[in-house]
Amino acid sequence: MRNRSSSAPMRILVTGASGFAGSLLVPRLRADGHTVRAAGREPQRVRAALAHSHTGGAGPAGEDVDVDVVRADVLSADGLAAALADIDVAYYLIHSMERQTTDRLPFPERERLAAENFAQAAVHAGVRRIVYLGGLTPRARANATAERTGSDADVQISRHLASRAHVERVLLDALPDSLALRASIVIGARSRSFRLLVHLLERLPVLTLPAWHALRTQPIDARDVVEMLAACATASPPRRSLDIGGPDVLTYGDMLSSIAELMLVNRPTVTLKVNLTGVTARLAAAIAGEDPELVLPLMEGLQGDLLPADDRAAELLGVRLHSFDSAVEHALAEWEQTERLAAR
Repeated sequence: MRNRSSSAPMRILVTGASGFAGSLLVPRLRADGHTVRAAGREPQRVRAALAHSHTGGAGPAGEDVDVDVVRADVLSADGLAAALADIDVAYYLIHSMERQTTDRLPFPERERLAAENFAQAAVHAGVRRIVYLGGLTPRARANATAERTGSDADVQISRHLASRAHVERVLLDALPDSLALRASIVIGARSRSFRLLVHLLERLPVLTLPAWHALRTQPIDARDVVEMLAACATASPPRRSLDIGGPDVLTYGDMLSSIAELMLVNRPTVTLKVNLTGVTARLAAAIAGEDPELVLPLMEGLQGDLLPADDRAAELLGVRLHSFDSAVEHALAEWEQTERLAAR
């Protein structure tokens, strides 16, 4: 955790407030004394998510939360001007990976259009700063590896990760005081990536792991991500983009083994020397009950290590990091407050 901000309260907009990061960030910003407005395409979903976060997942979904909730659609730009009116800092926590029913644009095009609409509206509204949560890329991994080994090996970047990097450029170019955080896998009860891993462990009697099981990353506790995001409202770090990660460097195989151990399940493992990404992603989606359009981009991104190029983000933002095991234990406990884990 970090100390409560002593800076003057700000007027803050949180987009994507129905998502797990946004719904946790809103009450955290209010605890710092900021005036917060929450925006989403479906205000009722935003209110339900905020109520869930407000009660720690244990209270009634209809409980009222004292936050101004407004409708805004970044793809059509409807409602953006009103949502951004009189705002000092705007959080952009929107990712367009899920299946859309209103258009047929691929998600990189949706993300580009949404970011451009939001950036233009923020400039016109006189917003001082945009804060974006994006993703680490294998290019960041290559730089980190080069520092350690002298290698300048290049790694192909997936469409998903490339689109997040493009969104970051659009938002940071729009306002010079903007900040971006880049994370790999976030460990939280509502994190889609974490839930995918847990469901696979629950439902597969034998884990068959493609070649990406040996790739390394630094998973980060959702609580730490929220603390870093909250710090970005007032922080002035030396860089506009910060790679963030937890304190533990793990392979994906290590992560799955550790999660299985903490879930008290035993899963024999078979490793492969190939990825077979298309087949693996669709099979994993079917087993976990997820949308293949979500899982495929995630697995396409597993082309190289996803490690922060610099480990100073937590120090710069004044956040004390939780260990991987602590993150998983907290996420599983929160998960079980509202939903039974079949493996238990």
